[in-house]
Amino acid sequence: MDEDKKKKTQEVEHDANEGEGSKSADRAYRRDVDEFLQENDPSKLARQAASDIERDPETYDRDIEEGKRRSAGDNPADKDVI
Repeated sequence: MDEDKKKKTQEVEHDANEGEGSKSADRAYRRDVDEFLQENDPSKLARQAASDIERDPETYDRDIEEGKRRSAGDNPADKDVI
């Protein structure tokens, strides 16, 4: 994790509990979204994803069905994610 991201994460993790509507989490999220948009072209990424799906739809259909078959937590590998 680069230092900038680490700093942003630490800012959110070390703030006092702000209750519902955490302002620091909102700031960090907006900063990350702005950074992503400066570095990427969402329309281009969407076109690339659509092209990938068209090129190999069976793989994506299989992945979609697998996702529908279980919820988070059903797979032992997910236990640390929840």
